[in-house]
Amino acid sequence: MTRSRVTAGRVSALLLLVLLAACGGGSSGGSTKEQITLYTCVSDTTVQPMIEQFQSDHPGVQVQLYRAPTGDLNARVAADVRSGGLQADVVWACDPLTMHGYADQQLVGGWTPSDAAAIPRRYRTSDYVGAAVLYLVAIHHDGTPAPGSWSDLATRAYPNVALPDPHFAASALGALGFFSNAPGYGLDFYQALKDNGAVQVSSPDDVVAGVAQGVYEAGITIANSAYAADQAGSPVAVTWPKPGAIAVYGPIALARDSARASSAKDFISYVVSRQGQETLAKAGSYPSLPGVSGPTVPEGAPVVYPDWPTIQARQDRLLSEYAQIFGS
Repeated sequence: MTRSRVTAGRVSALLLLVLLAACGGGSSGGSTKEQITLYTCVSDTTVQPMIEQFQSDHPGVQVQLYRAPTGDLNARVAADVRSGGLQADVVWACDPLTMHGYADQQLVGGWTPSDAAAIPRRYRTSDYVGAAVLYLVAIHHDGTPAPGSWSDLATRAYPNVALPDPHFAASALGALGFFSNAPGYGLDFYQALKDNGAVQVSSPDDVVAGVAQGVYEAGITIANSAYAADQAGSPVAVTWPKPGAIAVYGPIALARDSARASSAKDFISYVVSRQGQETLAKAGSYPSLPGVSGPTVPEGAPVVYPDWPTIQARQDRLLSEYAQIFGS
């Protein structure tokens, strides 16, 4: 081999190395992270710490987030379907009814992580598993008596109660479903609230703001928001009325057609693992995994659980009957 041919070979090899480095082929050059897309309605204060900790533990994966209220999330999913298919790899919903609808469309499901077995059976199915729990509680302004039961809110002691809209807030739909089946309540409870002067607002946070400002004497909201206002010094107090705070779980699921299923499964597994549940609890949300310390739950506080399959079967009728009382 001649000297010129050896030199040419070395130059070619050098050029190849430069090109590889420029394209990220080097060990510390460009990005080689796999991107997964998460669709969720979960608050930023909860989901961002979860993403950050997961990415820290899985440096080869980057989570792209689309976060929106449940109604907007449903619209995004519907637009995806019309355009050829769900673009998310993971969906983390705020209530089981929403997730059940996605599973019925064969958009999500078919897998749950092994760690799901540690989550209570009431918070999981074969297609999805509860990652967090919301508790519907009562909030009242200082100077207003604490309601001992939910039915107290429909009495003269509470002439101005705020309720979140079940068309807008998934947690409020869970409450509507529970009360519709609860002995002594039913839709008559909502009619009694309306007749007593109750007002519908959009979200649980709107309830908290109104009660804190003294616009309403009391309201139905989620425990996270109520306790946050109390701890921030707002003139409010929180009660878990009988028969109990209403537990609404937020499930997480794998997109059936995910092209990055392995990394998506890793993320879901992390969220429901003890480490992930501790991250969630530190962010201020109630974990679904027993034994993980989270936000405030008063000792002996009663908790009730909606019958989700029954609510799902009656959802349209429930919302229609509710709209006849409070409007849509």
